[in-house]
Amino acid sequence: MTNTSTQPLPTRKLGGLEVSALGYGAMVLSPGVYGEVDDERGERALLAAVDAGATIIDTSDGYGVDGHNERLIGKALRGRRDQVAIATKFGFRLPEGVEPHPFPIGYAFGELAVNGDPKHVRGYAEASLRGLETDHIDLYYPHFPDPQVPIEDTVGAVAELIREGLVRHLGLSNVTAAQLRAAHAVHPVSAVQIEWSMWKPAEPELLAAARELGVGLVPWSPLGAGFLTGTVGQVTEGDFRQNAPRFDAANLKANNDRFAPVRGVAEELDITPAQLALAWLLHQDPNVVPIPGSRTPKHIEENLAAAHVRLDADVLRRLERILGETEVEGGTLL
Repeated sequence: MTNTSTQPLPTRKLGGLEVSALGYGAMVLSPGVYGEVDDERGERALLAAVDAGATIIDTSDGYGVDGHNERLIGKALRGRRDQVAIATKFGFRLPEGVEPHPFPIGYAFGELAVNGDPKHVRGYAEASLRGLETDHIDLYYPHFPDPQVPIEDTVGAVAELIREGLVRHLGLSNVTAAQLRAAHAVHPVSAVQIEWSMWKPAEPELLAAARELGVGLVPWSPLGAGFLTGTVGQVTEGDFRQNAPRFDAANLKANNDRFAPVRGVAEELDITPAQLALAWLLHQDPNVVPIPGSRTPKHIEENLAAAHVRLDADVLRRLERILGETEVEGGTLL
Protein backbone atom coordinates (compact mmCIF):
# COMPACT_ATOMS: atom_id res chain seq x y z
CA MET A 1 0.00 0.00 0.00
CA THR A 2 2.63 2.51 -1.02
CA ASN A 3 0.18 4.70 -2.91
CA THR A 4 -1.41 7.58 -1.03
CA SER A 5 -5.14 7.73 -0.43
CA THR A 6 -7.44 10.44 -1.73
CA GLN A 7 -9.67 10.05 1.33
CA PRO A 8 -9.42 12.66 4.11
CA LEU A 9 -7.32 11.60 7.05
CA PRO A 10 -9.30 10.24 9.99
CA THR A 11 -9.34 12.44 13.07
CA ARG A 12 -8.49 11.83 16.70
CA LYS A 13 -8.85 13.72 19.97
CA LEU A 14 -6.06 15.26 22.02
CA GLY A 15 -8.15 16.11 25.03
CA GLY A 16 -10.58 18.68 23.64
CA LEU A 17 -8.61 19.30 20.44
CA GLU A 18 -9.64 17.32 17.35
CA VAL A 19 -6.89 16.87 14.77
CA SER A 20 -5.82 14.53 11.97
CA ALA A 21 -4.68 11.10 13.16
CA LEU A 22 -1.18 11.91 11.95
CA GLY A 23 0.33 15.36 12.26
CA TYR A 24 3.49 16.92 10.89
CA GLY A 25 6.67 17.50 12.89
CA ALA A 26 8.31 20.62 11.50
CA MET A 27 11.67 20.39 13.30
CA VAL A 28 13.24 18.93 10.13
CA LEU A 29 12.64 22.21 8.27
CA SER A 30 15.35 24.15 10.11
CA PRO A 31 19.08 23.98 9.31
CA GLY A 32 21.29 22.09 11.72
CA VAL A 33 18.89 19.19 12.27
CA TYR A 34 19.37 16.83 9.33
CA GLY A 35 21.97 18.99 7.60
CA GLU A 36 21.29 22.13 5.60
CA VAL A 37 17.91 23.09 4.15
CA ASP A 38 16.67 26.32 2.61
CA ASP A 39 13.39 28.03 3.43
CA GLU A 40 11.90 27.48 -0.03
CA ARG A 41 12.25 23.73 0.35
CA GLY A 42 10.95 23.95 3.91
CA GLU A 43 7.82 25.82 2.86
CA ARG A 44 7.13 23.32 0.08
CA ALA A 45 7.38 20.45 2.53
CA LEU A 46 5.11 22.10 5.08
CA LEU A 47 2.44 22.89 2.50
CA ALA A 48 2.67 19.34 1.15
CA ALA A 49 1.75 18.12 4.64
CA VAL A 50 -1.22 20.47 4.85
CA ASP A 51 -2.34 19.54 1.33
CA ALA A 52 -2.12 15.85 2.26
CA GLY A 53 -4.45 16.37 5.20
CA ALA A 54 -2.30 17.03 8.27
CA THR A 55 -4.23 19.41 10.50
CA ILE A 56 -1.72 19.71 13.34
CA ILE A 57 1.72 21.21 12.81
CA ASP A 58 4.27 20.76 15.59
CA THR A 59 7.13 23.17 16.18
CA SER A 60 9.11 24.84 18.99
CA ASP A 61 10.69 28.17 19.74
CA GLY A 62 13.95 26.22 20.06
CA TYR A 63 14.03 24.79 16.53
CA GLY A 64 16.54 26.68 14.42
CA VAL A 65 18.26 29.93 15.29
CA ASP A 66 16.20 32.79 16.78
CA GLY A 67 12.85 31.09 16.28
CA HIS A 68 13.56 30.15 12.65
CA ASN A 69 11.11 27.24 12.57
CA GLU A 70 8.19 29.26 13.89
CA ARG A 71 8.91 32.11 11.49
CA LEU A 72 9.03 29.73 8.52
CA ILE A 73 5.67 28.24 9.55
CA GLY A 74 4.12 31.66 10.03
CA LYS A 75 5.15 32.72 6.54
CA ALA A 76 4.15 29.45 4.85
CA LEU A 77 0.70 29.40 6.44
CA ARG A 78 -0.31 32.93 5.46
CA GLY A 79 -3.88 32.60 4.24
CA ARG A 80 -4.15 29.01 5.50
CA ARG A 81 -3.90 29.44 9.26
CA ASP A 82 -7.51 28.37 9.80
CA GLN A 83 -6.81 24.97 8.20
CA VAL A 84 -4.48 23.76 10.94
CA ALA A 85 -3.86 23.63 14.66
CA ILE A 86 -0.42 24.90 15.59
CA ALA A 87 1.39 23.25 18.48
CA THR A 88 4.57 24.83 19.76
CA LYS A 89 6.86 24.42 22.74
CA PHE A 90 8.81 26.79 24.97
CA GLY A 91 11.63 27.04 27.48
CA PHE A 92 14.48 25.52 25.43
CA ARG A 93 17.34 27.50 23.83
CA LEU A 94 16.82 30.50 26.00
CA PRO A 95 16.81 34.18 25.04
CA GLU A 96 19.54 36.44 26.39
CA GLY A 97 19.15 37.17 30.08
CA VAL A 98 17.22 34.00 30.97
CA GLU A 99 19.12 31.75 33.36
CA PRO A 100 19.83 28.26 31.99
CA HIS A 101 18.79 25.28 34.09
CA PRO A 102 20.54 22.05 32.97
CA PHE A 103 18.31 19.18 31.82
CA PRO A 104 20.29 15.92 31.41
CA ILE A 105 19.91 13.95 28.16
CA GLY A 106 21.52 10.98 26.48
CA TYR A 107 23.05 12.83 23.52
CA ALA A 108 26.82 13.28 23.35
CA PHE A 109 26.62 16.87 24.66
CA GLY A 110 24.93 15.60 27.82
CA GLU A 111 22.46 18.33 28.74
CA LEU A 112 20.13 21.02 27.47
CA ALA A 113 19.52 24.52 28.84
CA VAL A 114 15.89 25.01 29.89
CA ASN A 115 13.91 27.47 31.99
CA GLY A 116 10.27 26.98 32.94
CA ASP A 117 10.06 29.83 35.44
CA PRO A 118 6.51 31.20 35.19
CA LYS A 119 7.79 34.79 35.00
CA HIS A 120 9.20 34.02 31.52
CA VAL A 121 6.25 32.10 30.04
CA ARG A 122 4.31 35.10 28.74
CA GLY A 123 7.41 36.40 26.99
CA TYR A 124 8.00 33.03 25.36
CA ALA A 125 4.41 32.93 24.14
CA GLU A 126 4.42 36.49 22.79
CA ALA A 127 7.61 35.79 20.83
CA SER A 128 6.07 32.62 19.37
CA LEU A 129 2.87 34.43 18.43
CA ARG A 130 4.92 37.02 16.54
CA GLY A 131 6.98 34.39 14.74
CA LEU A 132 3.96 32.30 13.86
CA GLU A 133 2.02 35.38 12.68
CA THR A 134 -1.05 34.32 14.63
CA ASP A 135 -3.20 35.56 17.49
CA HIS A 136 -3.36 32.23 19.32
CA ILE A 137 -1.45 28.98 19.86
CA ASP A 138 -3.67 25.91 19.67
CA LEU A 139 -1.52 23.62 21.83
CA TYR A 140 1.30 24.97 24.03
CA TYR A 141 3.87 22.78 25.75
CA PRO A 142 6.80 23.39 28.08
CA HIS A 143 9.44 21.64 25.97
CA PHE A 144 11.11 19.99 28.97
CA PRO A 145 10.20 20.00 32.65
CA ASP A 146 12.52 22.40 34.47
CA PRO A 147 14.44 20.51 37.20
CA GLN A 148 14.48 23.70 39.28
CA VAL A 149 10.82 24.74 38.89
CA PRO A 150 7.74 22.70 39.92
CA ILE A 151 5.75 21.73 36.83
CA GLU A 152 2.64 23.09 38.56
CA ASP A 153 4.15 26.59 38.51
CA THR A 154 5.03 26.42 34.82
CA VAL A 155 1.60 25.20 33.74
CA GLY A 156 -0.08 27.73 36.01
CA ALA A 157 1.44 30.45 33.82
CA VAL A 158 0.14 28.70 30.68
CA ALA A 159 -3.30 28.48 32.29
CA GLU A 160 -3.33 32.30 32.54
CA LEU A 161 -2.65 32.53 28.81
CA ILE A 162 -5.49 30.09 28.16
CA ARG A 163 -7.88 32.23 30.18
CA GLU A 164 -6.85 35.22 28.05
CA GLY A 165 -7.35 33.34 24.76
CA LEU A 166 -3.70 33.49 23.66
CA VAL A 167 -3.45 29.71 24.06
CA ARG A 168 -6.25 27.17 23.48
CA HIS A 169 -4.93 23.94 25.02
CA LEU A 170 -2.18 22.89 27.46
CA GLY A 171 0.34 20.21 26.58
CA LEU A 172 3.31 18.64 28.34
CA SER A 173 6.47 17.21 26.81
CA ASN A 174 9.04 14.73 28.10
CA VAL A 175 7.45 14.42 31.54
CA THR A 176 6.95 11.61 34.04
CA ALA A 177 3.62 10.17 35.12
CA ALA A 178 3.90 12.04 38.42
CA GLN A 179 4.53 15.34 36.62
CA LEU A 180 1.54 14.74 34.34
CA ARG A 181 -0.71 14.15 37.32
CA ALA A 182 0.59 17.21 39.15
CA ALA A 183 0.12 19.45 36.11
CA HIS A 184 -3.35 18.08 35.35
CA ALA A 185 -4.43 18.97 38.87
CA VAL A 186 -3.65 22.63 38.08
CA HIS A 187 -5.21 22.74 34.60
CA PRO A 188 -6.52 20.00 32.27
CA VAL A 189 -3.76 18.69 30.01
CA SER A 190 -4.83 17.94 26.44
CA ALA A 191 -1.72 16.12 25.22
CA VAL A 192 1.62 14.78 26.34
CA GLN A 193 4.55 14.43 23.94
CA ILE A 194 6.81 11.44 24.48
CA GLU A 195 9.54 9.66 22.60
CA TRP A 196 7.71 6.56 21.40
CA SER A 197 8.31 4.32 18.43
CA MET A 198 9.07 0.76 17.46
CA TRP A 199 12.58 1.20 18.84
CA LYS A 200 11.65 3.20 21.97
CA PRO A 201 8.83 1.83 24.14
CA ALA A 202 6.71 4.31 26.06
CA GLU A 203 6.81 4.33 29.84
CA PRO A 204 3.88 2.14 31.02
CA GLU A 205 3.14 4.38 34.04
CA LEU A 206 2.93 7.46 31.84
CA LEU A 207 0.64 5.71 29.35
CA ALA A 208 -1.60 4.56 32.18
CA ALA A 209 -1.80 8.07 33.66
CA ALA A 210 -2.61 9.63 30.28
CA ARG A 211 -5.36 7.10 29.62
CA GLU A 212 -6.82 7.55 33.09
CA LEU A 213 -6.88 11.35 32.75
CA GLY A 214 -8.12 11.44 29.14
CA VAL A 215 -4.90 12.98 27.86
CA GLY A 216 -3.87 12.47 24.23
CA LEU A 217 -0.47 11.02 23.32
CA VAL A 218 1.80 12.66 20.75
CA PRO A 219 4.81 10.47 19.93
CA TRP A 220 7.79 12.51 18.83
CA SER A 221 10.39 10.80 16.67
CA PRO A 222 7.80 8.14 15.71
CA LEU A 223 10.16 7.00 12.96
CA GLY A 224 13.14 6.73 15.28
CA ALA A 225 14.78 9.90 13.90
CA GLY A 226 14.42 8.37 10.43
CA PHE A 227 15.89 4.98 11.34
CA LEU A 228 12.57 3.14 10.95
CA THR A 229 12.24 4.25 7.34
CA GLY A 230 14.89 1.63 6.57
CA THR A 231 16.90 4.12 4.51
CA VAL A 232 19.57 5.32 6.98
CA GLY A 233 22.94 3.73 6.31
CA GLN A 234 25.06 6.54 7.75
CA VAL A 235 24.73 10.08 9.09
CA THR A 236 26.67 12.97 7.61
CA GLU A 237 28.22 16.22 8.81
CA GLY A 238 25.71 18.71 10.16
CA ASP A 239 23.20 16.00 11.14
CA PHE A 240 22.20 16.13 14.83
CA ARG A 241 22.08 12.32 14.88
CA GLN A 242 25.88 12.36 15.02
CA ASN A 243 25.34 13.12 18.73
CA ALA A 244 23.08 10.08 19.26
CA PRO A 245 24.90 6.82 20.12
CA ARG A 246 22.28 4.78 18.26
CA PHE A 247 23.57 6.28 15.03
CA ASP A 248 27.30 5.75 15.39
CA ALA A 249 28.60 3.46 12.64
CA ALA A 250 28.76 0.21 14.60
CA ASN A 251 25.46 0.65 16.43
CA LEU A 252 23.65 1.76 13.29
CA LYS A 253 24.78 -1.33 11.38
CA ALA A 254 23.74 -3.61 14.24
CA ASN A 255 20.38 -1.91 14.57
CA ASN A 256 19.70 -2.13 10.84
CA ASP A 257 20.48 -5.84 10.91
CA ARG A 258 18.22 -6.43 13.90
CA PHE A 259 15.27 -4.57 12.40
CA ALA A 260 15.37 -6.53 9.14
CA PRO A 261 12.41 -8.72 10.24
CA VAL A 262 10.29 -5.60 10.78
CA ARG A 263 11.12 -4.38 7.30
CA GLY A 264 10.20 -7.85 6.07
CA VAL A 265 6.69 -7.49 7.50
CA ALA A 266 6.29 -4.17 5.69
CA GLU A 267 7.34 -5.79 2.43
CA GLU A 268 4.80 -8.58 2.92
CA LEU A 269 2.06 -6.00 3.46
CA ASP A 270 3.16 -3.93 0.45
CA ILE A 271 3.66 -0.82 2.55
CA THR A 272 6.81 1.14 3.35
CA PRO A 273 8.69 0.52 6.61
CA ALA A 274 7.75 4.07 7.65
CA GLN A 275 4.05 3.36 7.04
CA LEU A 276 4.29 0.21 9.12
CA ALA A 277 5.97 2.05 12.00
CA LEU A 278 3.32 4.77 11.99
CA ALA A 279 0.38 2.39 11.60
CA TRP A 280 1.74 0.30 14.48
CA LEU A 281 1.73 3.37 16.72
CA LEU A 282 -1.80 4.31 15.67
CA HIS A 283 -2.95 0.82 16.68
CA GLN A 284 -1.50 1.18 20.20
CA ASP A 285 -4.14 3.62 21.46
CA PRO A 286 -7.09 5.52 19.93
CA ASN A 287 -5.76 8.82 21.30
CA VAL A 288 -2.30 8.55 19.73
CA VAL A 289 -1.33 11.23 17.16
CA PRO A 290 2.25 10.72 15.87
CA ILE A 291 4.04 13.68 14.29
CA PRO A 292 6.48 12.38 11.64
CA GLY A 293 8.60 14.93 9.82
CA SER A 294 10.15 14.90 6.36
CA ARG A 295 11.45 17.41 3.85
CA THR A 296 10.31 15.40 0.81
CA PRO A 297 6.68 15.86 -0.34
CA LYS A 298 6.47 12.29 -1.68
CA HIS A 299 7.58 10.87 1.67
CA ILE A 300 5.26 13.21 3.55
CA GLU A 301 2.29 11.97 1.53
CA GLU A 302 3.34 8.33 2.04
CA ASN A 303 3.75 8.86 5.78
CA LEU A 304 0.33 10.45 6.17
CA ALA A 305 -1.26 7.65 4.14
CA ALA A 306 -0.33 5.35 7.04
CA ALA A 307 -3.47 6.66 8.76
CA HIS A 308 -5.43 4.45 6.33
CA VAL A 309 -3.39 1.28 6.98
CA ARG A 310 -5.15 -1.44 8.96
CA LEU A 311 -3.07 -4.05 10.76
CA ASP A 312 -4.90 -7.21 11.77
CA ALA A 313 -4.47 -8.96 15.09
CA ASP A 314 -2.07 -11.56 13.67
CA VAL A 315 0.26 -8.89 12.27
CA LEU A 316 0.19 -6.97 15.55
CA ARG A 317 1.07 -10.14 17.49
CA ARG A 318 3.93 -10.89 15.09
CA LEU A 319 5.28 -7.38 15.49
CA GLU A 320 4.97 -7.57 19.27
CA ARG A 321 7.01 -10.77 19.25
CA ILE A 322 9.65 -9.39 16.87
CA LEU A 323 10.04 -6.14 18.79
CA GLY A 324 10.17 -7.99 22.11
CA GLU A 325 13.12 -10.00 20.81
CA THR A 326 14.94 -7.02 19.25
CA GLU A 327 17.59 -5.33 21.36
CA VAL A 328 18.54 -1.81 20.27
CA GLU A 329 22.17 -0.71 20.56
CA GLY A 330 23.02 2.79 21.76
CA GLY A 331 20.55 3.78 24.48
CA THR A 332 17.67 6.20 23.86
CA LEU A 333 17.49 9.51 22.01
CA LEU A 334 16.98 11.46 25.24
